[in-house]
Amino acid sequence: MKCSLALLCLLESVLQTVTGCTVPPSEFHLKGDYMVGGLFNVHHDGNPVHYVRPEAIECSSQEFLLSSYRRFQLMRFAVEEINNSTDLLPNVSLGYDIFDHCSDSHSFPGILSFISVNSSIRPYDNLSRMSEVIAVVGTFTSPGSRTVAPLFMMDLIPMVSYGASSSIFSRKQNFPSFLRMMHPNKDVIESIYKMLVHFNWRWVAFLNINDDYGNDGRDVFIEMIEGTDICLAYTRGLDEKTNYTPIFKQLETQQINIIIVYAPEWTAEDLIMSAIEQNVTNKVWIAGDAWALNKRLPKLKGIKNIGTVLGVSEPKITIPGFNDFIYSSKGQSDNNNEEQQKLCNQVCNCSGLRPENITSAESSFSFAVYSAIYAIAHALHNTLQCGSGECNRNITPYPHVILKELKKSNFTLLNHSIQFDDNGDPTFGYFSFVFWNQSGDAEEVGFYKFDPLCDFFVNNSKIQWYENKPVPSSLCSIPCDEGYKKKTDGPHKCCFKCEICPEGTYVNTTEDPYLCIKCNDKTEWSSEGSTKCNHRVEEYVHFTETAAIFVMIGTWAFIGFTVAVSVLFAINYNTPVVKSAGGPMCFLILSCLILCSISVFFYFGVPTDSFCVLRYVPFLLFYTVCVACFVVRSFQIVFIFKIAAKYPKFHSLWVKYNGQWLFITAVFLIQLLLIVFVYSFAPPKAYSITSGYFDKLVLDCHVSLNKSSVSLVFLSLLCLLCFIFSYMGKDLPKNYNEAKSITFCLLLLILTWVVFATIFFVYSGKHIQTLNALAVLCSLYSFLVWYFMPKVYIIIYQPQKNTQQYFQDLILNYSKAITY
Repeated sequence: MKCSLALLCLLESVLQTVTGCTVPPSEFHLKGDYMVGGLFNVHHDGNPVHYVRPEAIECSSQEFLLSSYRRFQLMRFAVEEINNSTDLLPNVSLGYDIFDHCSDSHSFPGILSFISVNSSIRPYDNLSRMSEVIAVVGTFTSPGSRTVAPLFMMDLIPMVSYGASSSIFSRKQNFPSFLRMMHPNKDVIESIYKMLVHFNWRWVAFLNINDDYGNDGRDVFIEMIEGTDICLAYTRGLDEKTNYTPIFKQLETQQINIIIVYAPEWTAEDLIMSAIEQNVTNKVWIAGDAWALNKRLPKLKGIKNIGTVLGVSEPKITIPGFNDFIYSSKGQSDNNNEEQQKLCNQVCNCSGLRPENITSAESSFSFAVYSAIYAIAHALHNTLQCGSGECNRNITPYPHVILKELKKSNFTLLNHSIQFDDNGDPTFGYFSFVFWNQSGDAEEVGFYKFDPLCDFFVNNSKIQWYENKPVPSSLCSIPCDEGYKKKTDGPHKCCFKCEICPEGTYVNTTEDPYLCIKCNDKTEWSSEGSTKCNHRVEEYVHFTETAAIFVMIGTWAFIGFTVAVSVLFAINYNTPVVKSAGGPMCFLILSCLILCSISVFFYFGVPTDSFCVLRYVPFLLFYTVCVACFVVRSFQIVFIFKIAAKYPKFHSLWVKYNGQWLFITAVFLIQLLLIVFVYSFAPPKAYSITSGYFDKLVLDCHVSLNKSSVSLVFLSLLCLLCFIFSYMGKDLPKNYNEAKSITFCLLLLILTWVVFATIFFVYSGKHIQTLNALAVLCSLYSFLVWYFMPKVYIIIYQPQKNTQQYFQDLILNYSKAITY
């Protein structure tokens, strides 16, 4: 507490010293019922000196800034215009006290004057006192505002800035009474970003003044381009001691053509003049709003050689009556200026200025100053309850009350709706895009509005590029052709090599241009250098295809012939031919052949799991029964003629217990159990064949050969056994001799499946299914044609051989033959 009181006493002492100027100049001071403070950098301390002992700074000896002096005059004009108004603050006059804030660290007399009460600074004591001013307009720069703002924040004195754009001032916990009339850095940088995107500039440099304003702008830019195709190739902070030669060399080395300059006008002037001196050419310079409307640089000799200058600025708004005010006030003040010059940062050695010098000066931030004064006036108007045409002077307009009304601002000024958001930032206005044309003027070529639609427009035809060339490019690497992915080459994502995506992959530049995405091998394909995957064409044998129709017709013909043979055998059931062929066993064989033929139809159409089961199970099961019948039939013939006499007891047991049917039943059950067991764990399933195909998807059925081989081996053993018995009976009587028929059937069966297996391992297209169906059909036809058709021929065309006597004669002749 003692330290705080000591500090306040020190400030009071300094205040009494610096307010020793008893007669301030008229341009800096105007008496009124309520005072508004103003902080303008009419002069600029361009080369600050590092002192070894405390010294005051004399602003009038520093560099004069005409554009800031114009803004200073705008505040005076706005106050005079409000005082002459009968609608705004009737019967109340505004006064002002303006100081030249030429230094961020030394220009404090004005600030101490604003927060003092009766030339002293005391702790805030519950509304019993009020500061000299109800609000302050300024300062222009972000560093200056950040330096002095805390002094105003402690008593919630409204500070309405017309140029400080640093993001930090949006933090209300640190700057509760700070408002501004120009957009923060975020909006300026967003406008620049939109311009970069519009012209497809991806490789840029960002040069900024090395202070709160410039560093914040750089940080906002880096954050905004994160995740985009824009790369910050080079960045550098600038100050009054910067050597620009290595900067320009670096820009040339990295081939950077787009240079964003985010700095105040004095820093930008040093940079551009240095670029002219060092013959920097063919660049695009993007100016921030602080110097985009500069009047001096576009007129410099050699400015056209540096390239093209574009900029982002507040729109040019004509303020009615301002020029007349300047001509009138300068005419009066020039006569008494020498007598009125005093210290206290309220001195302007500008007696030589002509009115036209001021009116033609850079107009940036003019409307910001003008609207700041009007916002304070409207807040005071509402505080004093002036709505009835007369203000209530009994109300004390404390600064914190003015602040409350300022935050609620909602009025129209020169067709602009003046409002603030919760952070004290303006919600009105937009930015213009300007081009420094051949005449040396900043010509408006587009705009970016901050409404919900975010309207953006640039008239490319108005921009004349360096040496009338096309729009310059700024890329670290040439864009990759379609189907090529980017491979990072260096620390920047904008620098890359191009690699073509191989077959089976594609690149999606909108999602990830650095990755070749793999296609789904089962359903998709792509050629080399693709930008998308193509769906594989599904291939399977349709029911309507010629080959399928041919096979199905053959199957129906087989079924028809089999039924016809069954009917013929039924009619001639008691004849020797039918009995020698197997009698009732013939009907079992024929029935099983018909059931086997069902499998053929399931080789066509879209394969499904159920189709796959029906494709294999009926044939495998019932064909096993057919082979078992032929095994029994071959065994019986051989047994009767060659074994029965030697083993009569075995023959009697075979006949007594119907050994042939027991054998067939056992074979059927064994195969059935094998099929059920195997297919319970690994049933046939529909699957897609992609290997060996580029753009096709062959739909087929998958069978586990390892697990299903048990039932196939069982069937093969039966075929081998059948072949053995049939071969043993090759010398039996002709009408009882099925050896040749069965042997030929088996040989044809083996040949059929050997041919199919050979083709299967060589070719794996969709037509393999047709060949499989054809192999099944041939297997069925082999038994029907080579076993049954000879019997059919005898029944129909040689009935004389279908008699009991004929068969007995054959047996008698066979007996005589084996006897001799």
